Amino acid sequence: MVVVFEGELWSWDARRADSWVFVTLPEDESEEIRDVAGGVRRGFGSLRVRVTVGGTSWKTSIFPGSGGGAYVLPLKRPVRKAESLELGDVASVTVELLDV
Repeated sequence: MVVVFEGELWSWDARRADSWVFVTLPEDESEEIRDVAGGVRRGFGSLRVRVTVGGTSWKTSIFPGSGGGAYVLPLKRPVRKAESLELGDVASVTVELLDV
């Protein structure tokens, strides 16, 4: 399953000092991901994915949002730097589920 979307970069308030930055996957696609993934889950309910933002691709995990909401994708500092992204910017993101 591949999801292509645009999302705004935001900082996790609880870990603001650690500079954790995320982008939220769309709600409808998050529901589809739950259906496709079924019971396949890792720590914290994470799912392995391959991500592309601009010219940067890498493997990571997406995590369910609080209260079972949309999945969130962490964006590491090297990716943000390579793609010139700052908090509040909107990124074009491609997420491909792995291992399902």
